[in-house]
Amino acid sequence: MTAIAVEAGKEARRTALILAASQAIIGSAAPIAISMGALAGQYLLGADKSLATAPITGFNLGVALGALPAAAIIRWLGQRGGFMTGTVVTALGGLVATLALFHGSFWLFAFALLVIGVGGAFVQQFRFAAADNAPPAFKARAISFVLAGGIITAILGPQIVIFTRELFAPVMFAGSFASILPLAAAGAIILSFLRLPAKAASKVVDVADGDARPLSEIVTKPRFVAALFCAVGSYALMSFVMTGAPLAMVGCGLSEDDATLGISWHVMAMFGPSFFTGSLIHRFGAERIVAIGLLLLTGCAVVALSGLALWQFWTALILLGLGWNFAFIGATAMVAASYHPSEKGKVQGFHDFVLFGSVACASLMSGMVYNAWGWTMLNWMIFPVAALCFVALGALKITSLRPA
Repeated sequence: MTAIAVEAGKEARRTALILAASQAIIGSAAPIAISMGALAGQYLLGADKSLATAPITGFNLGVALGALPAAAIIRWLGQRGGFMTGTVVTALGGLVATLALFHGSFWLFAFALLVIGVGGAFVQQFRFAAADNAPPAFKARAISFVLAGGIITAILGPQIVIFTRELFAPVMFAGSFASILPLAAAGAIILSFLRLPAKAASKVVDVADGDARPLSEIVTKPRFVAALFCAVGSYALMSFVMTGAPLAMVGCGLSEDDATLGISWHVMAMFGPSFFTGSLIHRFGAERIVAIGLLLLTGCAVVALSGLALWQFWTALILLGLGWNFAFIGATAMVAASYHPSEKGKVQGFHDFVLFGSVACASLMSGMVYNAWGWTMLNWMIFPVAALCFVALGALKITSLRPA
């Protein structure tokens, strides 16, 4: 049994590393879309800039709408085939975005980012795949391994933007979105090395696990409710503030490169701690790590409200990324512990549908709030949402202390 456990651990690490490498490459489409989406939206719009963040909303909406179909496709084709399907969708979105910029079509561009977001829904399943194929003691660290691939994303995505933004000048930003096509191709090659369970093998596991519980029963459990609440709160806050940050920096007289590098620092902070977040969760518990993440998000608001210098923007974005890492990975670990293997497809799909639907709303509201009340109001909104997440954690703690 020890030899089998050792071999299972090695295979779990191999799977997590391949998924991390894929996350690093394919995931670079996300910072490209996020850092350039609003600026390209302004470029394509006329005098009214209030809808400038609509393309980013399209991206997040695509992740939400793609969550359930992505889970179904992965279940149908197996994890390797399903993930490679996602790379095709991402490439298609990059192609349509490039064509939209050449034709000067704002709404076609917004639709293209929605398609890129649907491809991103497959990438979001990487973390669950790593956890599902890992022994219980390695699940949280497997999630962290995958998200650690975002460190390369933090460097690669923004650097691609800087070097390709004017590639097809005078059509601005088209080169950045065209670069998504080779990124998707490289990601597909990496994913071809996966040795994950095929569709037939997954069915065997499902039968062995027994009858799955109804989705309504799983998602009403206190632990799942608290986990989903904290995941939605932390991710929506991150999207809400991050989406408006490039607009605020450029609006304060900073350069587009300053804004892009700010997003780079932010994304690096999002994924950098992933090397040890899983170990911290294993040692201290997911709930405590989520609470630390919420405190860091609150720190982001404090710094952002203190002034408009470049260092304040960048420091706030770094704290925003760190807070998201702790809160979101902790919440994901809580979700991964709330279902049986036979229930994973429907639970993961439901979770990501609610999560990214909320994130899409947050990104759309970001542009509207920024245009109406400015950067200051974006950051004031962090306090009440973080407080509600703390209430959810407190309620879970009280529930767990009650006698069975």
